[in-house]
Amino acid sequence: MYFVNGQQRDVFTLDDRSFNYGDGCFTTMLVESGAISLWPQHQARMSHALQRLSIPELNWQEVHTWINQAISIYHAGRVPQLSGVKLHVSRGTGGRGYSPREVENTQVTIHPFDYPCHYRQWQVQGISLGVSSLQLGLNPMLAGLKHNNRLEQVLIKAEIDKQKYDDHVVLDINHHVIEASASNLFWVKDQCLYTADLSRSGVAGILREQVLTLTERLSMKSKVGSFTLEHLTNADEVFITNALHGVVPVTSIDTRCFQIGTITRAFQESLNP
Repeated sequence: MYFVNGQQRDVFTLDDRSFNYGDGCFTTMLVESGAISLWPQHQARMSHALQRLSIPELNWQEVHTWINQAISIYHAGRVPQLSGVKLHVSRGTGGRGYSPREVENTQVTIHPFDYPCHYRQWQVQGISLGVSSLQLGLNPMLAGLKHNNRLEQVLIKAEIDKQKYDDHVVLDINHHVIEASASNLFWVKDQCLYTADLSRSGVAGILREQVLTLTERLSMKSKVGSFTLEHLTNADEVFITNALHGVVPVTSIDTRCFQIGTITRAFQESLNP
């Protein structure tokens, strides 16, 4: 079920900029008992992306109303404990070629969906990671944004589908640890929390921000920087985060095994649905 600019739709125009050029951005949100979790953070994230892409700012009160209406219609009166909704923005329609000069009618697409049932199992039991043979390119202009060009992630997911792992660690072309296929990576060594610098590649997730904020509030040491795979695999604890599955422990990376530690569980208690 899809909604475009507040109206339920099952067709899309072929001159949409997102279809032709990936010209837009998106965010995927957790819905708890019918309410959007961390809405102010998702709104700020989208506003930042729109500004970076020079797409006009949205009427966020109107968009929030559209999302709530879509959630209500999708669930048809029932209120599940958990579900999800994707907010996708396209610059609009029209124009010829790459130039956005004649483009109009920003398209806001909303897609509610059921909560992936395996995420609960992941949260309790943890997951196994391989190491992707594919490496992310460097693009400081778009780094951190969840823009609509996600071919790197599509290729990474296709590789995962052929293997036995739940997900992959993804490096950049300089062999620095960046993220997993659709989540951010954290690890703990000697009571210090580490995560990758995303100023040149990767996606800065909403839960990543929450983890770093909580770390500061707890006066726990943390380091954001450029780290090798060896640094990651020498960790005491490893976990991944995204807005839907929350904090998920990592129990192995390739042949290296990890215990689900007390710091990971503490973050889960504070941040997971």
